[in-house]
Amino acid sequence: MKYIALAAMTLAAPVSAQSVSWDLANEYPPNSVHAQSADTFIAALAEASGGDMKITAHHGAALGYKSLDQYDAVGDGALDLASSFATPWSGIDPVFILSSIPFLVKTPAEERQLYEIAKPYYEAVLEADNQVLLFATPWPPSGLWGNKALDSLEALDGVKLRTYDANGTITFGNTPATPVQLSWADTVPQLSTGAVDAVLTSADGGASAMLWEQQSHFTEVNYAMPLQFVHLNRDVYDALSDEQKAWIAQATKAAEDFGWGLLENRVAQNYADMESHGMTIVTDVDPAYLAALSEAAAPALEQWKDKMGEDAESILAAFEESRAQ
Repeated sequence: MKYIALAAMTLAAPVSAQSVSWDLANEYPPNSVHAQSADTFIAALAEASGGDMKITAHHGAALGYKSLDQYDAVGDGALDLASSFATPWSGIDPVFILSSIPFLVKTPAEERQLYEIAKPYYEAVLEADNQVLLFATPWPPSGLWGNKALDSLEALDGVKLRTYDANGTITFGNTPATPVQLSWADTVPQLSTGAVDAVLTSADGGASAMLWEQQSHFTEVNYAMPLQFVHLNRDVYDALSDEQKAWIAQATKAAEDFGWGLLENRVAQNYADMESHGMTIVTDVDPAYLAALSEAAAPALEQWKDKMGEDAESILAAFEESRAQ
């Protein structure tokens, strides 16, 4: 009888949550801004949980996943969580390409406003695919890496330019350049073989991959500041205790604040690093050229509106209202 009584007491006792150990996948190098944001989240979570929650980061596509692959991998549970460049997910839902619409936002503050407005839409799509959006952080502004200054439409003539999504392909398809859409993991190999000879990416993205080994110039055009999402499998999240979820929320805030706070000084740091490796930074770009690029990008916004439908008007109207305040 005492064994029965002991078993009954054990069943009646509150069940404490198990310690967790997760793997996080990230396509970008360990020294990139988003690897550092993910590492900040990991460290903050370990501290908040007293080591109860441990995440091992696998940067530089070490697990073989690209950002596009990571969407289904997290939703299906093949990965616990990932840090993913969002715009390749535009084939899943057009809302994910919003942050890379060229020249839509002018400042990091506007990018944050647009993110907060669109966040419920991001969360809803991820929720429908068994995922939780933990946080998002922006890339520094995209520019043009090349072996010459790409500071005019004439300079783009004949250039095979890597773009990272449909918006870039549309935009530079309306210029003399030849756009080639590639994931980040494929970009450096394709650059090495001559399949592309210039790259649309941020100063941070290029510096983290040491593109100065193959490129001599960076032309600042402030094209877009697309988002990177850290997302977690919903079943994994639901299995957590309330205390563990609170630790997640605490670490999420620390990482998001870190990632958005980096923008203020990150570009200057990148430029200094690039110049120390012999690169030429082109910042005095003719406004007429930027206006021509903006005109070339106009169809990208219109295509996004068509795909999003009424939600596009709601998002853009709220964004314009926030700008006016």
